[in-house]
Amino acid sequence: MDHPHLCRAVEARGLIVRGAFHPSAEDGVPAMADGRGVATLVLVGVAGRSLWDVFQASPESQQPQNPLDRWSRRVAAELAGELGADALFPFGGPPFLPFIRWAQRAEDVYPSPIGPLIHPEYGLWHAYRGALAFPGSVDLPAMDARPRPCDACADQPCLSACPVGAFSARGYDVPVCIEHIDGRHGADCLDGGCLARRACPVGVGYRYTPAQMGFHMRAFVAGNRDPSRGND
Repeated sequence: MDHPHLCRAVEARGLIVRGAFHPSAEDGVPAMADGRGVATLVLVGVAGRSLWDVFQASPESQQPQNPLDRWSRRVAAELAGELGADALFPFGGPPFLPFIRWAQRAEDVYPSPIGPLIHPEYGLWHAYRGALAFPGSVDLPAMDARPRPCDACADQPCLSACPVGAFSARGYDVPVCIEHIDGRHGADCLDGGCLARRACPVGVGYRYTPAQMGFHMRAFVAGNRDPSRGND
């Protein structure tokens, strides 16, 4: 398995390769289903609008509950079968697999001031939809070493854009955020996406479409009302 072939196979399904690494014991990567160890872990996901049209055309998009998670499970399982890998997912717990740690091992992403990982090119407009675990070693390109963009952002407008101050030095106040989004003054956040996220100047060319933003915000609100719901 070479890296270009892997990228083409993933992109043919509507996803992109989001970095990869050769795990060690402390990375917490589970063994293959047949008991073999994992030699290469490849993260797959989305940047910007790259996934939206493919997902919208899928039968899963019409499902009432967790449609994007359902789509991700099917597509990643098909990829795994095609490529001789096992599929792993950031949803479906608890317990949850350490995808944030894996992401930071796989590519140049960093914690942002408001929490989610920021990418030097994509900004906050990206996500991980799964990982492919391979028993063999895949030759990987050198990982970029671009710096954390927030370190050069003097104003950090993401921290002051939230209308209810849900982001502070104490962290992210999820209940306050949900109460606002779900209330009569939260339509801009609900329909247009998180104002703090939209305030970030990095990766604006990858900003989600309004329909995509609304989908994710509604899933976020529903998931916090009912923790048994998925990670769409």
